Amino acid sequence: MEWNCPEHAILVQADLLSLNRSSLYYKPVPPSSEEIRLKHRIDELYTKHPFMGYRTIASIMNREHDRIHENTVRRYMREMGIMAIYPGPNLSKRDLQHRVYPYLLRKLAITEPEQVWSVDITYIRMKQGWMYLYAIIDWYSRYIVDWQLDQSLEIGFVLETMKRALAKRKPGIINSDQGSHFTSPQYIDLLKEHDVRISMDGKGRATDNIAIERFWRSLKYNEIYLNDYNSPRETRKGISSYIHLHNHYLPHQSLQKHTPVAVYNREVVLSSTSE
Repeated sequence: MEWNCPEHAILVQADLLSLNRSSLYYKPVPPSSEEIRLKHRIDELYTKHPFMGYRTIASIMNREHDRIHENTVRRYMREMGIMAIYPGPNLSKRDLQHRVYPYLLRKLAITEPEQVWSVDITYIRMKQGWMYLYAIIDWYSRYIVDWQLDQSLEIGFVLETMKRALAKRKPGIINSDQGSHFTSPQYIDLLKEHDVRISMDGKGRATDNIAIERFWRSLKYNEIYLNDYNSPRETRKGISSYIHLHNHYLPHQSLQKHTPVAVYNREVVLSSTSE
């Protein structure tokens, strides 16, 4: 047998490991058009009303004649990354694998760039599927510090993006929800290595992270929902263009009609009457 033949090498390895050869050629089954349609509708409802839970969304969709069970909506929301899987109340039994930190922004006056960064992951729809967008926004200036798209919810793209951002700038506080990405030991250790204070939303309180929630809405209404992307490449190009527009060209009322980049880089100073 020739070992330099990939096909023969796979067969021999399968025999040695007592594996079913058919499993080595498994190809993931793509989502059905119905699953894609339902997830897109869930995304629309949640983007418009981020306080809605899976039960409310299921009720609305059933009134719209989408026959879908509450448990299916809950599963889809978790798969979409828009429903955090919170750690259980008894952390000692979980060996502290998922640490939850207090919310540090209540009654905090946010008065300058890099005082607080806000992070989150959102579902980005495409014509034949979806992707996930992770973004870091500076709370005060609304500047998108860094971002990355991925086709899976593996933690790698979150860690990679945060490492890249922290190599350039460092905030005092980073706020997130209590989702599994942001309570993981790798993520927590990364922030601690850079002496960043960790803040987390209260359970079920989407408004605690309002800076990134507002950006998600503007991105989806002004870019995502107006375009049916056919591929990850098209999606990445569209989001890149919109973030550049948001950072460098769009004046913000809350920034006294300045752009996020001008405020973030301290090229302008906002008066005390600003939000």
